[in-house]
Amino acid sequence: MPAFIVATVSISDVDAFKAYSQTIAGLSEKHGGESILKGSVSEVLEGKVPEGQRVVVSKFPTADAARAYINDPVYIEGKAKREGAAMVEMRLIVTD
Repeated sequence: MPAFIVATVSISDVDAFKAYSQTIAGLSEKHGGESILKGSVSEVLEGKVPEGQRVVVSKFPTADAARAYINDPVYIEGKAKREGAAMVEMRLIVTD
C-alpha cells in the first residue's frame, strides 16, 4: 500500500537548512519516493499556522520504504545539519 510522508516546516536559518537539503538531495528517490508537493502555505483556512510554513508531501511505495528513507544514514546526517535551523513535524500516512 502506498505511504506518504507529510512534513510541515518552519525555517529559521535558511543557510543551515540549505545544507540539510543539499545533503538529502535525491535520497527520497533512492527509496522509491516521489515528490508530490512542496510549497508555502498560501492561506490558513482553520487553526494556527506559523507564517511562512512550508508543506512537503512525498509518496513511497510502502511504509517500510518511507521508514527506510527516514532511517538512512544520509538522512540522519542531513537532519543533524538541520538542527536549530527549522521546526519540522513529519507524519507517516498509509492509505488503504
